[in-house]
Amino acid sequence: MIISVASGKGGTGKTTVSTNMAQALETELTFLDCDVEEPNAHLFLEPAISSSRQVETPVPEIQVEKCTQCRKCMDICRFNAIAVVGQQVLVFPELCHSCGGCMLVCPEGIITETGRELGVIEEGQRDKITFAHGKMRVGEAMAPPLIKEVRKATRAQGLTIIDAPPGTSCPVIAAIDGVDFVLMVTEPTPFGLHDLKLAVEAVKLLGISSGLVINRADLGNREVYAYAREQEIPILMEIPFDRRIAEVYSSGQSVVEAMPEWAEKFRELYHRIEAIVES
Repeated sequence: MIISVASGKGGTGKTTVSTNMAQALETELTFLDCDVEEPNAHLFLEPAISSSRQVETPVPEIQVEKCTQCRKCMDICRFNAIAVVGQQVLVFPELCHSCGGCMLVCPEGIITETGRELGVIEEGQRDKITFAHGKMRVGEAMAPPLIKEVRKATRAQGLTIIDAPPGTSCPVIAAIDGVDFVLMVTEPTPFGLHDLKLAVEAVKLLGISSGLVINRADLGNREVYAYAREQEIPILMEIPFDRRIAEVYSSGQSVVEAMPEWAEKFRELYHRIEAIVES
């Protein structure tokens, strides 16, 4: 089973929920941190990193001296990664989406591919948890290809937990597409509700089963609860606003380690997800 833990906005407690559920379970599992722009699950899981590899994406390389300036490569590119200006052909690697269309249409066959660094993937282990995360190169804007590389570490059998990026844009879709369940983490505030609605619509479009964790549940208002009932989204867990939890988090500890009574609550959260997926 693959569970993706997501949120419509940052700061709702997505990583807190995903890392604590992983640590509470008494089984072998894979944990993938796909929040490649700001990965921080490793701060709480503290895996021993055993390998690191650079990830590249292909971008065009043109033999300009053989170019006839036919402009076909420029015309096919919807992202303006190639421009023909007079006798010059300009390539903008940062805009390229690596579709390979320019190579297909070039009548001279003078376009090949070279690599552009996206970032690195690090893998490691902590006890029963096999860990992998991506770290996007500073200045890089293309997160989905790196997320897809991280997801290649998904277990063929057993459980994989994915810590997805916040929001509802392309990186989130790359992290939740094809999973068995999306666990959305929100907070009972107007901002939390607004962004939760966006996340719910994205999950519905993909046809994935989902449930809700409400963090800082005793603050704000009840509108999130009303929306969950309206959309028939099960509320699988409520986490109160607790100073002890905030202190544990800020010190880089896991809640289930510092407050063992929470381990059973996170195990129960998983069993509720399991029951929904198997139903």
